[in-house]
Amino acid sequence: MEALNGLNVNHLTSPKAIPIPSLLPAIDSNGTPTPLKTIIEKKTKLNTHSEDLGTTDPTRAFVQNVKRLIVKVGTAVVTRSDGRLALGRLGALCEQLKELNTLGYEVILVTSGAVGLGRQRLRYRRLANSSFSDLQKPQGELDGKACAAVGQSSLMALYDTMFSQLDVTSSQLLVTDGFFRDTAFRKQLSDTVHSLLDSRVIPIFNENDAVSTRKAPYEDSSGIFWDNDSLACLLALELKADLLVLLSDVEGLYSGPPSDPNSKLIHTYVKEKHQGEITFGDKSRLGRGGMTAKVNAAVCAADAAIPVIITSGYATDNIIRVLHGERIGTVFHRDAHLWTSIKEVSAHEMAVSARDCSRRLQALKSEERREILLAVADALEANKTMIRLENEADLIEAEVAGYEKSLISRLTLKPEKISSLVKSIRVLADMEEPIGQLLRRTELADKLILEKISCPLGVLLVIFESRPDALVQIAALAIRSGNGLLLKGGKEAKRSNAALHKVITSVIPKTVGEKLIGLVTSREEIPDLLKLDDVIDLVVPRGSNKLVSQIKESTKIPVLGHADGICHVYVDKSANIDMAKKIVRDAKTDYPAACNAMETLLVHKDLSSNGGLNQLVVELQTEGVTLYGGPRASALLNSAGTNSFHHEYSSLACTVEIVDDVTAAIDHIHQHGSGHTECIVTEDAEVAKIFLSQVDCAAVFHNASTRFCDGARFGLGAEVGISTSRIHARGPVGVEGLLTTKWILRGNGQVVDGDLGVTYSHKELPLHA
Repeated sequence: MEALNGLNVNHLTSPKAIPIPSLLPAIDSNGTPTPLKTIIEKKTKLNTHSEDLGTTDPTRAFVQNVKRLIVKVGTAVVTRSDGRLALGRLGALCEQLKELNTLGYEVILVTSGAVGLGRQRLRYRRLANSSFSDLQKPQGELDGKACAAVGQSSLMALYDTMFSQLDVTSSQLLVTDGFFRDTAFRKQLSDTVHSLLDSRVIPIFNENDAVSTRKAPYEDSSGIFWDNDSLACLLALELKADLLVLLSDVEGLYSGPPSDPNSKLIHTYVKEKHQGEITFGDKSRLGRGGMTAKVNAAVCAADAAIPVIITSGYATDNIIRVLHGERIGTVFHRDAHLWTSIKEVSAHEMAVSARDCSRRLQALKSEERREILLAVADALEANKTMIRLENEADLIEAEVAGYEKSLISRLTLKPEKISSLVKSIRVLADMEEPIGQLLRRTELADKLILEKISCPLGVLLVIFESRPDALVQIAALAIRSGNGLLLKGGKEAKRSNAALHKVITSVIPKTVGEKLIGLVTSREEIPDLLKLDDVIDLVVPRGSNKLVSQIKESTKIPVLGHADGICHVYVDKSANIDMAKKIVRDAKTDYPAACNAMETLLVHKDLSSNGGLNQLVVELQTEGVTLYGGPRASALLNSAGTNSFHHEYSSLACTVEIVDDVTAAIDHIHQHGSGHTECIVTEDAEVAKIFLSQVDCAAVFHNASTRFCDGARFGLGAEVGISTSRIHARGPVGVEGLLTTKWILRGNGQVVDGDLGVTYSHKELPLHA
């Protein structure tokens, strides 16, 4: 890149850009993407509770001064793995550039993809024009320059069509390496671009590979530029851009291969630290560059005082997020080495801050804590549109990533779910004050009174997956119980969680401090947090069996939670079949992804001969439930056999098995269940009594759906989770499960003195004197 460094660069400070909101793609009820313009309009109508909830990361503060930016999109972003155009990504790119153009930004696009597109089209043309005998002959490689010529016109036609649909005018500027050796050309190029930008036209640059005289290999540094990454850098210098955004097929620059779970995203590239440390992998699957070319271009531009951010072009809104100051991708900046003083809050500092804030919360009057909860409910209600937009962005990425339907179901924040959360918080606010409740009062001796009162546990660390509504429930419970809280949600809900966290903490009074509730954003921080048994008092994992097991193995801090939700419904021979059908249907289909959904249906053997089993099976199949039989049931039902009775489907599927009687049902549950929730449907009171008393489980129901095992439905207001352990709390854990006790002794100068001077009475006193 030495040739680029030799250019005469006088970087101008551009006027401050028009601030833009955090714009995110959304989907409507039919799954159709909502245009970014619509999102802007919706976000401007939010009321004052949502005002400026986002904050610019200190290492991204420079984006506030961006007026002119260059966006470079690579072949791996423009095309799919089969070489065809990625129309969805191109559409999202054009939508973002259109909105920036509307908001007053001067946008220049550098695009790759012509060669790849041309190759795909020429292969089709060759196939269409070939005879059968031609196809039997070895097919030579297509000429790259011919591919470029064919693909360039197609690529530009597509951009022109897309931008025209958005009422934006674009223009094509094809350049070659040799052009930039001509001073007159460089001046004319600059004048033309300025004229286009003044007219709100988006210039689209590409290297004219069809007539370029450069030959492979392109990786040398003998020319002015040798790929579209270095072209983008050169244009940033020539046209005095304020920011260069290089879109890649990964999130940014990693410390190792992006596919390696041990690799970490490098948020800020410091040449003195990272140069020479990073090993680059394969180049782009289609283009000439790859991450090596991007880093070289970024370093060159940053050295010339032009900031660069490498980020993913697969996300539908990353350019907007970059200009909003979010900490995404990898930033290259000339002053990056001076930012060492701007460091992230450590895990220990976050936990200590939560503890300090919780003590201030406990010092408030009961009514003041109640008012905080009501303010949280009001803020969630006022910001439900914004919350939905952020959640819909998570849903789009989850669908693109190919996540299972059960996870997407848990991830979804429907309007009625937000309304339910708001209602549950108000219920919590109106509950009896939990802190400082007098639980026991004893006279130890004359004028020596011992009291036992409730008090908060301290600091909670809750690690949960895919369910952003859990964040709201847990935060509300923490506030009600006076606890500090650290939250770590799954990456699939990162935007939803961030939005909810900011809404909630925005109404916590300064006398308490917003650090009462900390949001952990990186999985790398979890191991450090799990070591803080001196500050964190309880860990609550909510997620898969694997997650819970890993947490338990990694910490000395007490862990409260459940691994699996293997819930059974046993239908006894005396059951009312109509009632059983309703209960079984609800337990399986009301919310299949829930941990309290039925996963195994146990049926008394007599029902297999009197038609009861068939009625239950038809009821489930009518609802679209896939049935897997145990050894006895599969033969009767002619269904596929189950691989394991200890399986949580979390979907419209369940296992069916035949058992001899209630004792056999209990044995099956104890062998294969997870201790979560079990149900018996029977009209025989004695059989019900046996089941309720002998089943070893956190919750046992008679003639009621397993779906009732829920903190809100139990009247707890909300739940931090469901515990299957036997120590401290079991079943749905609400406020009571987040409290412990302390002893208070009120005396009158007494001393022990070997117990010689004290006469113990140990008299129980009424709680209210």
